[in-house]
Amino acid sequence: MSALHDTDPQLASLVDAERRRQFDVLRLIPSENYVSPAVLAATGTVLTNKYSEGYPHRRYYEGQQVIDQVEDLANERARQLFGVEHANVQPYSGSPANLAVYLAFLAPGDPVLAMGLPAGGHLTHGAPPSATGRWFDAVHYGVRRDTGRIDLDEVRDLARSHRPKLIICGGTAIPRTIDFAAFGEIAREVGAILLADIAHIAGLVVGGAHPSPVGHADVISTTTHKTLRGPRGAMLMSTAEHAKALDKAVFPGLQGGPHNHTTAAIAVALREAAQPDFAQYAHQIVANAQALATALTDRGYRLVSGGTDNHLLLVDLTNKGVTGKVAAKALDAAGVELNFNTVPFDPRRPFDPSGIRLGTPAITTRGLAPQHMPQVAEWIDRTVRAAADGDESGYADTAAQVREFLADFPIFGETA
Repeated sequence: MSALHDTDPQLASLVDAERRRQFDVLRLIPSENYVSPAVLAATGTVLTNKYSEGYPHRRYYEGQQVIDQVEDLANERARQLFGVEHANVQPYSGSPANLAVYLAFLAPGDPVLAMGLPAGGHLTHGAPPSATGRWFDAVHYGVRRDTGRIDLDEVRDLARSHRPKLIICGGTAIPRTIDFAAFGEIAREVGAILLADIAHIAGLVVGGAHPSPVGHADVISTTTHKTLRGPRGAMLMSTAEHAKALDKAVFPGLQGGPHNHTTAAIAVALREAAQPDFAQYAHQIVANAQALATALTDRGYRLVSGGTDNHLLLVDLTNKGVTGKVAAKALDAAGVELNFNTVPFDPRRPFDPSGIRLGTPAITTRGLAPQHMPQVAEWIDRTVRAAADGDESGYADTAAQVREFLADFPIFGETA
């Protein structure tokens, strides 16, 4: 940081402030995490100086002798870690990765079947505001009102009725195990490509804490951060049969040169995820989430689907007399970072919904364990009740308690 402080002290002070903030608050947004010093170091290397349009050993620019080795290494580690035949680490993020799947296999107007955004799907799964909803004929499945879980009979009926060319499973607010085998059977029955979007659960998959889509899905997309604990990037994986179509869709279909510094950081994260202690980490994420679910349920909170099988909890605050947005803002002031979120069948609008979404990847990285979850739930409950009463007086005190508590949980050994 010394060069940044010397060159641009104003920006350096903002980076320092964000570093301090990340140390001092309970980070419960399920799509966020802390990267290791090695991942952080790789992200800031001189590899950012190099343009590399094309693929290893088939580039449009010269001087790729080292970059080709970096990308080959990342691809090979992805193939080995996930057990797939083909991997592409070039997508800039999860949304372009998903767009590449559409480009590879569909034409505008083709039918797509995916989970609806209000039920826990993603914008790129054919949601109306997204290009995928505007350019393709998207049909959406949801969850049952009585269980909060996917109704696979409904998925099968919709697939038979609409004959989609692409079926997508996975999403951004799904607290339960995804039945990849069942989705695979449905896709094969109607002749559809199955895309498993595992952006949220990739770390759980490689850590053995969630079933793998390999062998069931034709294509797998994932981000490389979240539970995988890498840099902000993405990957596409597939059988060998679909490798050429996917690669052409990424480049030259959607992108130019890959971000080589991110590719290097992905390679580091994949190596870290292949170590035995990462499996322990993945299972601890789930144990923490389930302990937090129990602690919140004991305090009268309504969890969508009644609990969680993974890293994520979706909480309906209707019975607490406060909206998700008001609660999320209050919790942020109290040192507890999460996000407001739509819940299935939510009568409120998306920017002011009934629910909150929270998860345990980041706090697990810091070393919190199931025995700490009742305290986390107490801070959440205290703040939500105060927000419902319009009483902001205790937020600063709660934030101070959180800060003092987290001082004993350094980030990868680094103290405040």
